[in-house]
Amino acid sequence: MTAKRTLLHGRNLLVVGICAVALFARPATAHAQSAGAAAQPASTEMEAILFVQSAQPNPDKNAIHLVWVPQPLQKFCLGKTAQQCANMDYCIRTTNRDVSMCRNLAVPLARLPSYPPGMVPRRQMAVTLMRLTPDYFAKLQDFYRSAPRASLEHLSLSARVKARVRLIRKPDDDDFDVLEILAVAPF
Repeated sequence: MTAKRTLLHGRNLLVVGICAVALFARPATAHAQSAGAAAQPASTEMEAILFVQSAQPNPDKNAIHLVWVPQPLQKFCLGKTAQQCANMDYCIRTTNRDVSMCRNLAVPLARLPSYPPGMVPRRQMAVTLMRLTPDYFAKLQDFYRSAPRASLEHLSLSARVKARVRLIRKPDDDDFDVLEILAVAPF
């Protein structure tokens, strides 16, 4: 009888031990999976219309600033600087519109549109390409060199490119990479 009790007690300890290992391993596995998901943001390739600007505040002939403006905001940004457009974008998205940048907009705040859910991009984004070699985005560089300087200081329909981009979705913010210039304005 003692041997049976010892065997039963041993079996119970084995089951409890396996359950304990499984419970402790599960959160570690879940944590590793969530850390892997954060390290691997979701990305999507797509075509986008980007505004071509000179790099500010110090224009550099070798730096090209590309601005991706949400479609509902584009008509309000035409003729404005990229910074004025970024301020309007911020004021559309913020919950606190009582800040100085929202009081001094180029357009009345009440006229600005709201963004629909799932819009791409979710906010104005920009990238500055610097020290481009002659064979890297040659079509963009030729366009930039020949464009009137005024069109590169304010967002203009005549200073746009159609590009293939990779949109990178992250939990805290989005980002994008320019993969290829498909066409330059007019298109």
